[in-house]
Amino acid sequence: MIAALCARLRQLGQPAMAGHLEALPPPHQATLAARLAALDLEHLPALVEPACSAPAPPPDAAGLEPPVAVPAAGGPDAARARALGADLLARGQVAAFVVAGGQGTRLGHDGPKGEFPATPLTERSLFAHFAAQLRASRARTGVAAPWYVMTSPDNDARTRAFFKENNHFGLDPADVFLFEQGELPTLDAAGRLLLADADRPATHPNGHGGALMALRDSGALDDLVRRGVRHLSYFQVDNPATRVLDPLFIGLHALPGVSSGEMAAKVVVKTDPAERVGVFGCRAGRLGVVEYSDLPADLARRRRADGGLAFSAANVAVHLLSVDFLARVTEDAEHLPLHRAVKVATVWDAARGLVDLPGAIKLERFVFDALGWAEAPLLLEVDRVEAFAPIKNADGVDSPATSRALLVERAARWLEAAGVAVPRRPDGAPDCTVEILPETAQDAGELAAAPGLPTAIARGARVVI
Repeated sequence: MIAALCARLRQLGQPAMAGHLEALPPPHQATLAARLAALDLEHLPALVEPACSAPAPPPDAAGLEPPVAVPAAGGPDAARARALGADLLARGQVAAFVVAGGQGTRLGHDGPKGEFPATPLTERSLFAHFAAQLRASRARTGVAAPWYVMTSPDNDARTRAFFKENNHFGLDPADVFLFEQGELPTLDAAGRLLLADADRPATHPNGHGGALMALRDSGALDDLVRRGVRHLSYFQVDNPATRVLDPLFIGLHALPGVSSGEMAAKVVVKTDPAERVGVFGCRAGRLGVVEYSDLPADLARRRRADGGLAFSAANVAVHLLSVDFLARVTEDAEHLPLHRAVKVATVWDAARGLVDLPGAIKLERFVFDALGWAEAPLLLEVDRVEAFAPIKNADGVDSPATSRALLVERAARWLEAAGVAVPRRPDGAPDCTVEILPETAQDAGELAAAPGLPTAIARGARVVI
């Protein structure tokens, strides 16, 4: 077995790895052999080519046009869309899918990011907060939406334990499907496999686009089909403002004449040309995302007649995908292109042990590239305060402090829309801390219909509703 694997490695242009494997003592040799075999070596040439290629030039801006997004209120189809979305939820034809492979290291949390306490007053973890939304949907519709949770090899065991310790946050364990994200080998600039230890190849997560292949590989896609689910709500674990199951968004995505029902995305308005966020654009009738670093400065600054930025539809990583579309896109991993990133990686060297390699090549796939395969995909514009309060950094922009401030501002707006007086400071920020539980309401309309609301919030109050 070892001899055959070493011969195959040499055929694949990996003589250094073959020599290292041959020189290892038997126990470590068997371990490394098993781990190398798990890397799907037959696809290695397809990885080496983009890894060794020169950095791709920025995409040609010629022919790139701003997309058209449905306004936040839903436009003239809003009422029909909400009704259709509610009906699909009540029929059990919508499921939730959270990408939760990240660790909370940058936040000072030793564990999966989904464990991080995110809500302003109850300090519920991100997982608990999203589970509360699913329980609230179940209470409204009488139907439990299944929840698919993608972990990573680094946090899978800890995430499973966290769900078990918390009794799956009040959800039926049979409706919670956890599975691991795939990985790709980390390579050097010459396309050679690297080691993370003497008996372990260096690997990295295959990007959020790999989540789609992981659905198929884990059996989750088959489970969706078995349950009769038609649409999957995709979101990332670090945004507590996400509405996991949004009837308006679901309905617009599935409404004939508005969208093909294959794939949809939520967007927020980019107001500063220099904001470091990807934007949606159309080329030759196909929708995609252009990274901020690839958008030419003249296009980033271009204005519409009303003064707004022409390329203003910023990506917030919230999508809907039909199960039929998922099955088609995941038939072949090459449907989603590989993106090359040069990063520092800690690798194992026979002479020096663990060292930092500045020019390591990591390849990954992006979920939004699937939009290029969708017919008539839909974009829904949403208000930032309503839908985007990410937690990515320990402090500063997109930190726990800014996220909680946005959640409090959203709660204040909902209360004011329901006729409740909310105290505000001279700068306009709420002079109180309010948290609205998903069990109470998931939008301003639901809150207005909730019984027992106060007539006013006291200055400096800390209130959970």
